[in-house]
Amino acid sequence: MLKDKVAAISGAAGGLGPTIARAFHDAGAALALAGRDDQKLIGLLDALGAPRERRMATAVDLADEAGARGWAGQVVGTFGRVDIVVHLVGGYKGGTSVSEIVNADWDFLHAMLVRTTLNVVRAFARPLSSSGWGRFLAVTSPRAQAPTGKNALYAMAKSASDALVLALASELGGTGATANLIVVDSIEAEAGVQGAAPKKSYGRSTPAAEIAAAMLFLCSDDAGTINGVRLPLIGHA
Repeated sequence: MLKDKVAAISGAAGGLGPTIARAFHDAGAALALAGRDDQKLIGLLDALGAPRERRMATAVDLADEAGARGWAGQVVGTFGRVDIVVHLVGGYKGGTSVSEIVNADWDFLHAMLVRTTLNVVRAFARPLSSSGWGRFLAVTSPRAQAPTGKNALYAMAKSASDALVLALASELGGTGATANLIVVDSIEAEAGVQGAAPKKSYGRSTPAAEIAAAMLFLCSDDAGTINGVRLPLIGHA
């Protein structure tokens, strides 16, 4: 389905990343993976059997604007273009009341969730819009729209990150490119997937494979008119 497409995946060595990378590899896309540990990324690409000419692993801190722009430049320089960007960088701090919030926790979440999204969106907006067919995907949480006292900082960071993706969707209108969000409460990472460690889920969980399937659909030609949506994939408790 994605033969001759180039997919750039940030946070590719995280809990969801290996499942997404495998799905896009199996669909025929070339993979440009980014994360903090290039050895984990190389190990993932090796496990997938990705051929040398259809793979790239980049160790980068995406909270750094220059790093994100450098990664985007490497992807375009290596493959000639980028068709799909899947932003999977995530993190969590919370569990305290509003009165007990500390600045260090906000600084952590702002860098991890807001700044990385801003940098990746800025770096890839022009290549995606100029291609005539581009897809930007990110994963969000229902807390972004329904915060509680115990996760106020996380909700603030996710809502800001979501705003960037939805603003990108507006900017991409009429270009043939799209930007969308997938809403999940908890992710069930697959056991046995390279780089992923199964962990006990919380809330209403969604299997990683279902998230990957939804992303593949949003990257299909049939989904070309779907832009700026929050696709809910809220599983069962």
